[in-house]
Amino acid sequence: MKITRAVTPLLPLCERLLPTRLAGLSMTLLKATALELAILAGHLLLYPSGMIQERRTTPTLLPPDATRLPTEEQPPVVLLHGFIDNRSVFVLLRRTLAQHGNRHLESLNYSPLTCDIRKAAELLGRHIEDICERTGQAQVDIVGHSLGGLIARYYVQRLGGDQRVRTLVTLGTPHGGTRVVPLADAHPIVRQMRPDSDVLGELREPAPGCRTHFVAFWSDLDHLMDPLETACVDHPDLMAQNIRVTGIGHLALPVHPAVATGIRQALDTARTGAHPAARRGGLTVA
Repeated sequence: MKITRAVTPLLPLCERLLPTRLAGLSMTLLKATALELAILAGHLLLYPSGMIQERRTTPTLLPPDATRLPTEEQPPVVLLHGFIDNRSVFVLLRRTLAQHGNRHLESLNYSPLTCDIRKAAELLGRHIEDICERTGQAQVDIVGHSLGGLIARYYVQRLGGDQRVRTLVTLGTPHGGTRVVPLADAHPIVRQMRPDSDVLGELREPAPGCRTHFVAFWSDLDHLMDPLETACVDHPDLMAQNIRVTGIGHLALPVHPAVATGIRQALDTARTGAHPAARRGGLTVA
């Protein structure tokens, strides 16, 4: 799906609607703004389809005498959405991962009324145990967007989830806390995403021997991250790779084909065991 082509007709409209004082902003920001608006409109249409919890399935096993190509078995992938969202945000990413690799994919919806990251992390842990039992796998990979990445990180660091999670990929996740939209502090879970929250304080504590590999995609045009670098994993005990994405905003991170390719490559790299202890990279989305 060529998303960038789809939003090109919106650029003149954005240029007319933006205030005069913003006329000097780069075309990159205009394109990113148009893309965010297009994705928001599309996601509102898809949102109802993702409200129902996904039906749990068990991978179909071939009979012993069946012919199959030799493939290296890969851990299941769990997709975890962000704040006030649902699994519909991963429609395009799920298609990409399914087309490029023999992966068992599942999405978890947690309630929009969730008020505690800790409780959501416990729910995630139970879900992962169920996946491992149904698939016969000892580990999973997780891709978490925004708050979803923070919930998964809490599970890994604080609830012993590093035994089950091989790789945690986060997309625009406020690892260091975000100060954006102060009025949203009325919601308890938003307060837990602030830099001085107790939850983030727990995540800053030592985590010696953590076995999970972290890959954090962060955007230099992410309007929900303040500061922008808060979406990076910065912890001396964690194996982390922070990948800067240039040219798109927060909503585009789980949608854009270039990011989807980067996620797939991160999971494939983890499969080969070639990931470094810490590395920085970049991804430019034109």
